[in-house]
Amino acid sequence: MFKFGFNIRTRSGQKVDNIVIMARDFDEAERRLRQMYNQCEILNRLETSTDGRRSPLDLDSLIGMIARHPSVHKPGTQ
Repeated sequence: MFKFGFNIRTRSGQKVDNIVIMARDFDEAERRLRQMYNQCEILNRLETSTDGRRSPLDLDSLIGMIARHPSVHKPGTQ
């Protein structure tokens, strides 16, 4: 799967930035975009791959960062 980022102008002229759609290819992402924003003009697009790694801010990582931080430990404890 790939993530496609779009900046668009709606048919009423309003600019919408940072729309992210996950899809297999650009055609599928554009089809999904046009279902949400009929007759929009695509101003910019960006494609990034998702390689299956976990997000750096998933819940387990966040709990681990908090637990390792020195300010959460009371003096004299580990």
